[in-house]
Amino acid sequence: MNADAFRHLYAYHFSENQKLWSLLARLPYEQFIQDVPYSIGSLRQQVVHLMSVDEAWFCELRGVEPPSAYQPDDRAEIRARWDAIEAQMRAYLEQLQDTALFNQPIVEPAEDRSLMVWQVLIHVINHGTDHRAQMLRALHDLDDQPRLHLLRLRNAIRNT
Repeated sequence: MNADAFRHLYAYHFSENQKLWSLLARLPYEQFIQDVPYSIGSLRQQVVHLMSVDEAWFCELRGVEPPSAYQPDDRAEIRARWDAIEAQMRAYLEQLQDTALFNQPIVEPAEDRSLMVWQVLIHVINHGTDHRAQMLRALHDLDDQPRLHLLRLRNAIRNT
């Protein structure tokens, strides 16, 4: 386990988030905010939740107080905030050293104090994968055509 492996995993995380945004950007606003009877609500709520959790964990890793709850409605404002959070995450990962992976930087809540950096980084990746899958399910239910992995499969077949 080393910092480069995490930078590689997060490159994938960021790439998949960008692909998801390309699907969300095509949705009519009414569908973006429409209540979804699956998971935690609308696609807007899912996106805000996902980016807020990413931000909170990376603030904890950096020893910075996470910002207060963020509940915007404007898709462009949400996207701008998401991009800023991604930039902060990239900056943290860029400076991450192998030896720091075993540090325990979490102060609060008490039950998370024993978590090592590598465990938090894996948790954030897993959380992102889970919520992207939930959003793809919601997009499917809204009759959009999620193609994140189908396009990759098609391209892989063409290149063989």
